[in-house]
Amino acid sequence: MSDLKHRVPPPQLLLEWPKEIAFCLWLLHPDPNCRPNMSEVLQSEIINEARKVPVKWKNVHLLEEEIADSELLLDFLIQVQQPKKEKAEKLREAVTCITSDIEVVLNKQSVLKQKGISSFASSKEEKLAVGKGKKNNSSSPKYAQTKGIHFDNGSVANVLSAKTGKTIMFGKQLQHGNQICNMSYGKKLGKLNLQSRARGDFISRSGRVVKNFKELEKLYFSTRSKAKQSVSDTLGRYSYNGSSGQGPILRTEGCDLNMVSDLSSIKCSGDRSNSDGLGSFFDSLCKYLRFSKFKVKATLRQGDLLNSSSLVCSLDFDRDKEFFATAGSSKKIKVFECDTVLKEDLDIHYPIIEMNSQSKLSGVCWNSYIKNHIASSAFDGVVQLWDITRNQAIMNFEEHQQRVWSIDFSQAYPTRLASGGDDGNVKLWNINQEGSVGTINTNANVCSVQFPPDSAWLLAFGSADHKIYCYDLRNIKTPWCILANHKKTVSNVKFLDSTNLVSASIDGTLKLWDLATSTGGVLRNPVLTYSGHKNEKNFVGLSVADGYIATGSESNEAYCQKVLLFIKMMAFKQNLANSVETDQVCMRTA
Repeated sequence: MSDLKHRVPPPQLLLEWPKEIAFCLWLLHPDPNCRPNMSEVLQSEIINEARKVPVKWKNVHLLEEEIADSELLLDFLIQVQQPKKEKAEKLREAVTCITSDIEVVLNKQSVLKQKGISSFASSKEEKLAVGKGKKNNSSSPKYAQTKGIHFDNGSVANVLSAKTGKTIMFGKQLQHGNQICNMSYGKKLGKLNLQSRARGDFISRSGRVVKNFKELEKLYFSTRSKAKQSVSDTLGRYSYNGSSGQGPILRTEGCDLNMVSDLSSIKCSGDRSNSDGLGSFFDSLCKYLRFSKFKVKATLRQGDLLNSSSLVCSLDFDRDKEFFATAGSSKKIKVFECDTVLKEDLDIHYPIIEMNSQSKLSGVCWNSYIKNHIASSAFDGVVQLWDITRNQAIMNFEEHQQRVWSIDFSQAYPTRLASGGDDGNVKLWNINQEGSVGTINTNANVCSVQFPPDSAWLLAFGSADHKIYCYDLRNIKTPWCILANHKKTVSNVKFLDSTNLVSASIDGTLKLWDLATSTGGVLRNPVLTYSGHKNEKNFVGLSVADGYIATGSESNEAYCQKVLLFIKMMAFKQNLANSVETDQVCMRTA
């Protein structure tokens, strides 16, 4: 302090802050007259530099804020760009895919047109040859001219009718005239009628495509995306290795690999599907456009004077689709001939075989291999095996404690039979043994059991606990897979093929499941969910055939939809005064 009193600052402070020390000594000058006034203080260098520092720091802060804001903007733009780039990439892939498919279709059209031109040219040459023959032999019958150009009504008209399902008018027109002028006029008129009909059909189909364009677009890209998967994923089918007991394995069906090195050359037999997916979509589109409404072919009228109740609870066709059997509240199994019912419009149809049961019947199932065997399930819990050639039951299985809802024969193992009922048990039977060969115990009523078409070891059944259970019958202690997405009782299950399963529920929906995507455990995501029909209380039936799904409705309607299309194709309303809800739906393929 003595140093400060004599105006001598510490050396260390003087070295670090010379200007500040000088300013302080100036302010503390012993002579008041030598001290600065306020104006001089404000104009001093020290004060002015202190004023400039906040401005400089402020500029730095603003710069940092701008940098931070620009980083946020950059991050935002990157986040916006990324999905757009992905969409653009997908769009480019989609455009490339569509362009290549357009080229394929155009090439196919050109080939078909060339075939049409060749056929027309050969037909013209044949016509000229017939004309020359007529000049050389004037006594030949004039019918030969009609036969020469292949307009014979007995052959051509029938063939075309079989393909189109319609009567071909020009065939009949040609048969009315024997003169060349009449035949030519009939030919032109027939062409006009055919072209007009084809044009109207094309407009009708185009309208259906436009109406359901979004769903068809989804199906197209879905089938094309599946085609990009590996061949094993695309062509794989669910199967089992019975000897190893390893559970589900993949195998290919309907395809001839023949040690192919180029995977793109693999083609499936039996349909239009090929490795690029376009054929699969084309097949689905054709099946969707092929039908637009139901047409009643026949009405089965069956009466029973001794029983006022004649409710049909179940119906099934034999393996050759020549006969069908019905069962229900009349306690009888009745077998009818399909052609007789379709061709003869009778007041009442009598069955060719009738077999009596002791209880009301809930289900009937025809053995797909042993044609004379039919199995039935009854309200009293009895499962019976019938021989229709002997017109009697040959086996009674009485292990169920309550009503049996469903039965099914295994197509791959024809002597194996499964049944499920209200006692919560699924029973496995061998038709050559009296007792059951296996029992699956569940905690809820079993409403429907079903074997896949090509596996003797897989069994699926729908339950009142809203789930579908899939069991490997070599290990019936635990389910291999559980399908859980319905909100109410699962009333029916049907296999479309070895991997795809359709389930129906009283929650008013049908669901399509792909078992090939399951590795066990619980599968909660169906491939598609169908709705539109009414089903809140009763069992309305379910049937599958040739890529179509049919179901009944509590509104006295029958619905049909194409697999993989979320589109209601057709609906038929029963206009009956005392009609009841549809309980069973069964399709027969032609």
